[in-house]
Amino acid sequence: MDNQPHALVTGASSGIGAAVVKRLLRDGWRVTGVSRRPAPFDHPGFEHLSLDLGKVDTIANAVADLAPTALVHAAGLLKVAPLGSLDHDDGAAMWRLHVDVAERLADALAPRLPQAGRIIFIGSRTASGAAGRGQYAATKAALVALARSWASELAPRGITVNVVAPAATETPMLKDPTRATVAPKLPPIGRFIQPEEVAAAVAFLLSADAAAITGQQLVICGGSSL
Repeated sequence: MDNQPHALVTGASSGIGAAVVKRLLRDGWRVTGVSRRPAPFDHPGFEHLSLDLGKVDTIANAVADLAPTALVHAAGLLKVAPLGSLDHDDGAAMWRLHVDVAERLADALAPRLPQAGRIIFIGSRTASGAAGRGQYAATKAALVALARSWASELAPRGITVNVVAPAATETPMLKDPTRATVAPKLPPIGRFIQPEEVAAAVAFLLSADAAAITGQQLVICGGSSL
Protein backbone atom coordinates (compact mmCIF):
# COMPACT_ATOMS: atom_id res chain seq x y z
CA MET A 1 0.00 0.00 0.00
CA ASP A 2 1.25 3.48 -0.90
CA ASN A 3 1.58 5.53 2.29
CA GLN A 4 3.04 8.56 0.53
CA PRO A 5 0.96 11.64 1.39
CA HIS A 6 -0.84 13.20 -1.55
CA ALA A 7 -1.87 16.86 -1.81
CA LEU A 8 -4.17 18.55 -4.30
CA VAL A 9 -2.88 22.11 -4.74
CA THR A 10 -4.73 24.77 -6.75
CA GLY A 11 -2.98 27.70 -8.40
CA ALA A 12 0.02 25.45 -9.01
CA SER A 13 1.48 27.29 -11.98
CA SER A 14 2.79 30.38 -10.19
CA GLY A 15 3.04 32.40 -7.01
CA ILE A 16 2.15 30.87 -3.66
CA GLY A 17 0.62 27.76 -5.23
CA ALA A 18 3.83 26.97 -7.11
CA ALA A 19 5.88 27.56 -3.96
CA VAL A 20 3.65 25.15 -2.04
CA VAL A 21 4.05 22.50 -4.74
CA LYS A 22 7.82 22.91 -4.72
CA ARG A 23 8.00 22.64 -0.93
CA LEU A 24 5.77 19.57 -0.73
CA LEU A 25 7.67 17.75 -3.47
CA ARG A 26 10.87 18.48 -1.56
CA ASP A 27 9.26 17.07 1.58
CA GLY A 28 8.35 13.81 -0.15
CA TRP A 29 4.71 14.45 -0.99
CA ARG A 30 2.96 13.38 -4.15
CA VAL A 31 1.25 16.46 -5.60
CA THR A 32 -1.57 16.98 -8.07
CA GLY A 33 -1.29 20.58 -9.19
CA VAL A 34 -4.37 22.32 -10.54
CA SER A 35 -4.05 25.25 -12.95
CA ARG A 36 -5.10 26.39 -16.41
CA ARG A 37 -1.53 26.89 -17.55
CA PRO A 38 1.06 24.11 -17.44
CA ALA A 39 2.86 23.98 -14.10
CA PRO A 40 6.68 24.26 -14.23
CA PHE A 41 7.54 21.01 -12.47
CA ASP A 42 9.45 18.06 -13.89
CA HIS A 43 9.26 15.69 -10.95
CA PRO A 44 8.13 12.06 -10.67
CA GLY A 45 5.86 12.96 -7.77
CA PHE A 46 4.00 15.68 -9.67
CA GLU A 47 0.91 15.39 -11.85
CA HIS A 48 -0.77 18.33 -13.54
CA LEU A 49 -4.56 18.62 -13.65
CA SER A 50 -5.52 21.16 -16.28
CA LEU A 51 -8.69 22.79 -15.02
CA ASP A 52 -10.33 26.20 -15.34
CA LEU A 53 -11.61 26.72 -11.79
CA GLY A 54 -13.83 29.51 -13.03
CA LYS A 55 -16.03 26.83 -14.59
CA VAL A 56 -17.22 25.67 -11.19
CA ASP A 57 -19.68 23.10 -12.50
CA THR A 58 -16.78 21.02 -13.85
CA ILE A 59 -14.89 20.74 -10.56
CA ALA A 60 -16.63 17.77 -8.95
CA ASN A 61 -16.18 15.57 -12.01
CA ALA A 62 -12.57 16.67 -12.46
CA VAL A 63 -11.60 15.46 -8.99
CA ALA A 64 -13.98 12.50 -8.81
CA ASP A 65 -11.20 9.93 -9.10
CA LEU A 66 -8.84 11.63 -6.65
CA ALA A 67 -8.49 10.71 -2.99
CA PRO A 68 -5.77 13.01 -1.61
CA THR A 69 -4.72 13.27 2.00
CA ALA A 70 -4.71 17.08 1.81
CA LEU A 71 -6.31 19.97 -0.07
CA VAL A 72 -4.49 23.29 -0.43
CA HIS A 73 -6.57 25.95 -2.18
CA ALA A 74 -4.03 28.58 -3.23
CA ALA A 75 -5.54 29.89 -6.48
CA GLY A 76 -6.29 33.57 -6.16
CA LEU A 77 -7.40 36.70 -7.96
CA LEU A 78 -7.06 40.31 -6.82
CA LYS A 79 -9.11 43.17 -8.22
CA VAL A 80 -9.18 46.47 -6.38
CA ALA A 81 -11.51 49.47 -6.45
CA PRO A 82 -12.76 52.08 -3.99
CA LEU A 83 -16.40 52.26 -2.98
CA GLY A 84 -18.30 54.14 -5.65
CA SER A 85 -16.27 52.51 -8.44
CA LEU A 86 -16.78 48.83 -7.71
CA ASP A 87 -16.78 46.39 -10.59
CA HIS A 88 -19.41 43.84 -9.62
CA ASP A 89 -18.23 41.31 -12.19
CA ASP A 90 -14.78 41.44 -10.58
CA GLY A 91 -16.35 40.93 -7.18
CA ALA A 92 -18.31 37.93 -8.43
CA ALA A 93 -15.19 36.45 -10.04
CA MET A 94 -13.21 36.73 -6.79
CA TRP A 95 -16.05 35.19 -4.79
CA ARG A 96 -16.32 32.36 -7.31
CA LEU A 97 -12.61 31.55 -7.26
CA HIS A 98 -11.91 32.02 -3.57
CA VAL A 99 -15.12 30.88 -1.91
CA ASP A 100 -17.26 28.88 -4.35
CA VAL A 101 -14.27 26.83 -5.52
CA ALA A 102 -13.23 26.20 -1.91
CA GLU A 103 -16.75 24.99 -1.15
CA ARG A 104 -16.90 22.69 -4.15
CA LEU A 105 -13.46 21.19 -3.65
CA ALA A 106 -13.99 20.60 0.05
CA ASP A 107 -17.47 19.19 -0.54
CA ALA A 108 -16.12 16.73 -3.10
CA LEU A 109 -12.94 15.72 -1.28
CA ALA A 110 -13.71 15.88 2.45
CA PRO A 111 -15.71 12.63 2.48
CA ARG A 112 -12.68 10.88 0.97
CA LEU A 113 -10.01 12.46 3.18
CA PRO A 114 -8.38 9.96 5.51
CA GLN A 115 -8.11 10.19 9.27
CA ALA A 116 -5.69 13.06 9.97
CA GLY A 117 -6.39 14.63 6.58
CA ARG A 118 -5.79 18.32 6.02
CA ILE A 119 -7.53 21.27 4.35
CA ILE A 120 -5.74 24.60 4.01
CA PHE A 121 -6.98 27.77 2.36
CA ILE A 122 -4.66 30.61 1.38
CA GLY A 123 -6.33 33.69 2.78
CA SER A 124 -5.08 37.22 3.26
CA ARG A 125 -4.24 39.62 6.05
CA THR A 126 -6.82 41.94 4.46
CA ALA A 127 -9.61 39.63 5.70
CA SER A 128 -9.93 42.04 8.62
CA GLY A 129 -10.62 44.88 6.18
CA ALA A 130 -8.56 47.09 3.86
CA ALA A 131 -9.37 50.33 2.07
CA GLY A 132 -9.90 49.86 -1.64
CA ARG A 133 -9.93 46.07 -1.29
CA GLY A 134 -13.38 45.52 0.17
CA GLN A 135 -14.60 42.90 -2.30
CA TYR A 136 -11.35 40.93 -2.08
CA ALA A 137 -11.26 41.18 1.71
CA ALA A 138 -14.82 39.90 1.96
CA THR A 139 -13.94 36.73 0.06
CA LYS A 140 -10.92 36.07 2.26
CA ALA A 141 -12.96 36.68 5.42
CA ALA A 142 -15.46 34.12 4.13
CA LEU A 143 -12.67 31.54 3.95
CA VAL A 144 -12.06 31.99 7.67
CA ALA A 145 -15.74 31.34 8.40
CA LEU A 146 -15.70 28.25 6.22
CA ALA A 147 -12.53 26.96 7.85
CA ARG A 148 -13.87 27.41 11.38
CA SER A 149 -17.19 25.79 10.51
CA TRP A 150 -15.67 22.81 8.73
CA ALA A 151 -12.97 22.41 11.37
CA SER A 152 -15.75 21.83 13.87
CA GLU A 153 -17.46 19.31 11.60
CA LEU A 154 -14.32 17.37 10.75
CA ALA A 155 -12.52 17.39 14.11
CA PRO A 156 -13.99 14.01 15.17
CA ARG A 157 -12.23 12.48 12.14
CA GLY A 158 -8.91 14.08 13.04
CA ILE A 159 -9.06 16.31 9.95
CA THR A 160 -7.87 19.89 10.41
CA VAL A 161 -8.98 22.95 8.45
CA ASN A 162 -6.92 26.15 8.61
CA VAL A 163 -6.22 29.39 6.76
CA VAL A 164 -2.75 30.75 6.03
CA ALA A 165 -3.13 34.50 5.54
CA PRO A 166 -0.12 36.43 4.23
CA ALA A 167 0.29 40.15 3.83
CA ALA A 168 1.64 41.49 0.52
CA THR A 169 3.60 38.60 -0.98
CA GLU A 170 6.13 38.87 -3.78
CA THR A 171 4.20 37.12 -6.54
CA PRO A 172 3.00 38.06 -10.05
CA MET A 173 -0.27 39.23 -8.46
CA LEU A 174 1.68 41.83 -6.47
CA LYS A 175 3.05 43.33 -9.68
CA ASP A 176 -0.26 43.35 -11.54
CA PRO A 177 -0.52 46.82 -13.21
CA THR A 178 -4.31 46.82 -12.81
CA ARG A 179 -3.89 47.42 -9.07
CA ALA A 180 -1.92 50.63 -9.56
CA THR A 181 -4.60 52.71 -7.83
CA VAL A 182 -4.18 50.66 -4.63
CA ALA A 183 -0.49 49.98 -4.21
CA PRO A 184 0.68 47.12 -1.97
CA LYS A 185 1.92 48.18 1.44
CA LEU A 186 5.46 47.26 2.38
CA PRO A 187 5.42 45.40 5.73
CA PRO A 188 7.37 46.95 8.65
CA ILE A 189 10.11 44.32 8.24
CA GLY A 190 11.11 46.29 5.13
CA ARG A 191 10.34 43.67 2.49
CA PHE A 192 7.42 41.76 1.07
CA ILE A 193 6.53 38.26 2.27
CA GLN A 194 8.19 35.55 0.19
CA PRO A 195 6.08 32.72 -1.31
CA GLU A 196 8.49 30.20 0.23
CA GLU A 197 7.65 31.55 3.69
CA VAL A 198 3.96 30.96 3.08
CA ALA A 199 4.73 27.49 1.73
CA ALA A 200 6.73 26.68 4.88
CA ALA A 201 3.72 27.56 7.05
CA VAL A 202 1.50 25.39 4.86
CA ALA A 203 3.96 22.50 5.17
CA PHE A 204 3.89 22.80 8.95
CA LEU A 205 0.09 22.81 9.11
CA LEU A 206 0.07 19.71 6.91
CA SER A 207 2.43 17.90 9.25
CA ALA A 208 1.64 15.56 12.13
CA ASP A 209 3.08 18.18 14.49
CA ALA A 210 0.08 20.43 13.70
CA ALA A 211 -2.59 17.85 14.41
CA ALA A 212 -4.04 19.91 17.28
CA ILE A 213 -4.27 23.15 15.26
CA THR A 214 -7.61 23.55 13.53
CA GLY A 215 -10.07 26.32 12.71
CA GLN A 216 -7.30 28.92 12.88
CA GLN A 217 -6.00 31.73 10.70
CA LEU A 218 -2.22 31.99 10.68
CA VAL A 219 -1.32 35.55 9.67
CA ILE A 220 2.10 36.03 8.07
CA CYS A 221 2.29 39.80 7.95
CA GLY A 222 5.86 40.95 8.57
CA GLY A 223 4.50 43.24 11.27
CA SER A 224 1.75 44.74 9.14
CA SER A 225 -0.88 43.87 11.73
CA LEU A 226 0.93 45.58 14.59
